[in-house]
Amino acid sequence: MIDYAHSVIGQPKDCWETLEDHLAAVARTAGENAAAIGAQPLAEAAGWLHDLGKVKPGFQDKLNGNLNNTSHSGEGARYADAHIRGVNGKLVAFCIAGHHSGLPNGLARSHGKPSTPLRERLEQSEDVALPDGVFLPEQKLSVPLNSLPENPYFEVHFFTRMLFSTLVDADFIETERFYTPNAPRGTQAELHVLRDALSKTLEAFPPPKSLLNRLRTSILAAAADRAALSPGFFSLTVPTGGGKTYASLRFALDHALVHGLRRVIYVAPFTAIIEQTADVFREALGDNDAVLEHHSAFDQQDIDNKDDEDAAERMKLAAQNWDRPIIVTTAVQLYESLFANRTQKCRKLHSIVRSVIILDEAQSLPVNFLRPCLAALKELTRGYGCSVVLCTATQPAISDDDGLNVPEAIVKAETREIAPDPDHLYAQLNRVDVQQVGTLSNDALAHRVAGRKALVIVNNKRQARVLFDLLGKGAALHLSTNMTARHRQRILARIKDGFDGPVISTALVEAGVDLDFPEVWRAVAGLDSIVQAAGRCNRNGLLDKGQVFVFEPEDGFPPPPELALNATIARDVIRDYPDPLHPDAVRAYFKRLYWDRSADLDSRQIMQRIADAKFEFPFADIAADFRLIEEVTRPLIIGAGPYGLDNAGENLLEHGKYPGAIARAMQRFTVSVAPRIRNELVRLGAAHMVRPDEFGDQFVVLDNIRLYDEEAGFSPEDPEDLGNIIT
Repeated sequence: MIDYAHSVIGQPKDCWETLEDHLAAVARTAGENAAAIGAQPLAEAAGWLHDLGKVKPGFQDKLNGNLNNTSHSGEGARYADAHIRGVNGKLVAFCIAGHHSGLPNGLARSHGKPSTPLRERLEQSEDVALPDGVFLPEQKLSVPLNSLPENPYFEVHFFTRMLFSTLVDADFIETERFYTPNAPRGTQAELHVLRDALSKTLEAFPPPKSLLNRLRTSILAAAADRAALSPGFFSLTVPTGGGKTYASLRFALDHALVHGLRRVIYVAPFTAIIEQTADVFREALGDNDAVLEHHSAFDQQDIDNKDDEDAAERMKLAAQNWDRPIIVTTAVQLYESLFANRTQKCRKLHSIVRSVIILDEAQSLPVNFLRPCLAALKELTRGYGCSVVLCTATQPAISDDDGLNVPEAIVKAETREIAPDPDHLYAQLNRVDVQQVGTLSNDALAHRVAGRKALVIVNNKRQARVLFDLLGKGAALHLSTNMTARHRQRILARIKDGFDGPVISTALVEAGVDLDFPEVWRAVAGLDSIVQAAGRCNRNGLLDKGQVFVFEPEDGFPPPPELALNATIARDVIRDYPDPLHPDAVRAYFKRLYWDRSADLDSRQIMQRIADAKFEFPFADIAADFRLIEEVTRPLIIGAGPYGLDNAGENLLEHGKYPGAIARAMQRFTVSVAPRIRNELVRLGAAHMVRPDEFGDQFVVLDNIRLYDEEAGFSPEDPEDLGNIIT
């Protein structure tokens, strides 16, 4: 009797996929995925066993159309736990048990999304024999773990997620190959070709005549020279405007080629940085298909071919497992994936192995999760062949030499600086003076900047809108995440075209946005934010000194609660240091920040819970608790209007066949809003769901364009006001 893994509705059984064929395919691909982490035998064993439960008559009945609730993942987990020696058997059992629903807890039911722990799964599963054609030689079941002296439980926990990634990605890929053999995957891009293209781009730059351009050239040269150093931790400490984006890419590509690394992963704290950086990379490398944005606000239809939805689908498929040589992603995506348990989040993890990871604006490491994030970065360099580049103008105090007294602190002596003499670079590139101007009311601030070419950065969208309204439409420009990416791009273009008045913005302009103002006004915030704001002042060195004014907002507009301590420490540092932007001041700021929050550097006790588990890891609970952004928002697509859906977008939304490609294309027309606001818009008839039978509530379009201001973006902050506005 033949057992099957997958059926095809309406087709004879000779068109179905046999269980033996599927297990063999997944074992082969999982082993290939795991070769880079030295776990090929374990991954192959997981592949052979993952669907073992499909031999049960109940599951075969299900494939024949007799609906039932027969499960199939527990049997392979039970077999692995019983037959693979030592802790390896439990690790493989975790992976098999979770290959559909996600890695479970070891012992207790999860406190997040309900799931059955591994122990119960094993107890509830049946003992089944290996089917014909499946044979696990003894040597495949005895792969030893590495020697793990520093933090054995964390390292085993991390290894299990990597092993899980090799299995679930293989299962998805092989199932996809059976059902959709012509799925648009793959790229022809190779790192050496991309490196050569970058070299040609850099060689085409005009001769460096100004001091600024000479310094940028020296930084690029240093990046190329340091690329031969052995993999591990690096820092690239370059003041804003020093060309660190090109320098980091140059180092990463050269370093990857010298040491046989596989890809470059560029990690930024904000989506706005990703938009600009990915465009810079595509232009510099001359290859759109080589660069993958993940969680980005860009329209893939504009990247490849406006009429080629398959190209967008190819990118969507690549995003599932980061199947591209250049990845541009967010810090949220990277860190949450490293502690995730769900299959879709974890598929990409094995692709991180042997990569160059550039942490742009490295000072943005999440303080409340600093210890687990540092532990993960250290483990990637220790056990998985990665190099990590801490790329910033303001290096955070995360090393043992900085006094960070936690086991996960980076070893300063093993961190190599790429830039030539950062303190000298700061002295050469310092182009601003910083002044504290005390408390300013919104009226007073508007009066001070009216009619002036000035950038005003505040801590929340509400104050930005108040100031913009005080200055009057036409007299100022406005930037915030209440605007679509398409809208923000138009505003940035107007600024670069020479707009001569004030620009009111939230912090989205503080990194990765190439703007130059003679004066910048910054509401008090963390010193790293003030440094970033200063980077938009006299950026091109056209003045002897630009002016940065740090002010206290009027009552009612304080820093957000999570940044209140940062602002308090910044006030002290600005008072104590004549030049608060100097590297010594920045180091003092970060030391204070981490010392004052030492108890909060692992606010959810991730590291302690992993150690206490003793191999019964609470994967599901840790994933539920490791959330860098607590507030959940939902996308709202802006309908007709200059910054909303265009004809191509409307056509794709109504007729597109791939929801992932549609969602990616909609990003440029989308703002993020609280779920309650979006639901209220739909209830009041101001918005509607598109193709809900196919996509549920994934796509919601704003119909009432009066709610989207053509100068300030989406307006209502409070859903209780929506009824009055709409009617």
